[in-house]
Amino acid sequence: MIYTITLNPAIDRLLYLEEVMESRKTNRIIDVAYDIGGKGTHGSYTISKLGVDNVALGFMGDLNADKFQQVLTSKKITHDFCLVKGQATRECYIVIDRNTSGTTMLTEKGLTIPRHSVERFLDMLKTRVNSNDMVLIAGSLPTGFELPDLEKMIKILKEAGCFIACDLSGETLKMAVELNVDFIKPNEFELTDLNEDGKDQIDFLRSLNNKIKYVVASLGEDGSYCIYNQEVYKVIPPKVKELNDTGAGDCFVGAFLAGVSKGYSIKETIRLASACAASKVTHSDSSTFDLEDVEKLKTQVEINRI
Repeated sequence: MIYTITLNPAIDRLLYLEEVMESRKTNRIIDVAYDIGGKGTHGSYTISKLGVDNVALGFMGDLNADKFQQVLTSKKITHDFCLVKGQATRECYIVIDRNTSGTTMLTEKGLTIPRHSVERFLDMLKTRVNSNDMVLIAGSLPTGFELPDLEKMIKILKEAGCFIACDLSGETLKMAVELNVDFIKPNEFELTDLNEDGKDQIDFLRSLNNKIKYVVASLGEDGSYCIYNQEVYKVIPPKVKELNDTGAGDCFVGAFLAGVSKGYSIKETIRLASACAASKVTHSDSSTFDLEDVEKLKTQVEINRI
C-alpha cells in the first residue's frame, strides 16, 4: 500500500476571469470550480489514476470537513484524515484568465494542530504502516506540528521499514536528508541550500545518492536530473501548451512512486512521471491529467545519461 501524508491540506477554489487580472479594476469572475489542494493529496490523485491503491492521510478541520471530503470523493481519492475540532481546512484561491498569462495563487495559513492530535496521528502510523508499504510526506507543516514531530514521524516510518519519499522544502527537506529517506525532489534553489560547501552540482547529487535511493532535482524549464545507483540522467520534458503549472511537480512525484511500486525500470519511471506532469500543465485545475495524452507524451521525453 502507498500512503500519502498531507499535514496541511487545502481546498483549491479556481476563479476563472475573462481577462488578465489588473489592480484598480473590477475583475469579473466568469466561473468557479473546486479542486483538491496539498502536495500529498495531488500525489494520491495521480497514484489512484494510474491504478495503484493508496490512502491519503493527514489532518482536516471539522468546520468545513463536508466540503473537503466532497472534493476528495469527486477526485476518487481514498482517504482517512484525522479530524481537528474547531478548525477549518485552508482554502487556496487560484486566479486563472482566458489569455493563459499564468496563474495567481492566494493561500490561507491553514490548521493549528493541538498536541493530542499530533500524538494520536503518530500512534496511528505505528500500527498502520509496515515494511511492504510506501509513504509520501509532502507539503508544509501546519502550526502545532513542529520539526521535532516530523523527525519523530520519519523515525517511526524507518522503524517500520517502509519506503519513505519526501517532497519537502527548507528545514524539513534538510531533516529528510539527514535521516536518509528513500526519495527527495529538491528544486534548483533548494539544491543550492543543501549544497552548503558549493560542490560541483553533479558531484553533490551523487553524494546525496549515496544516502538516498532516488534523487530528483528539478531545474525549471531546463528539465530535471534523476540520480539512481550513482547514474545521473538529464531529463528534458515534452513541449506542451501550458495552462496552469500548479501541481505539476506533485503529479511527477505521484507518478514516479507509482512507477517504482509497479517495478518499472528507472527510465520507464522517469518517462511516466515526466509525461504525467507535462499533461497536467495543459489543464487549468490543480491536479487533472489525461492518460491518453500521457501515452503520447512518454515518447517525447528525452533522457540522457551523463
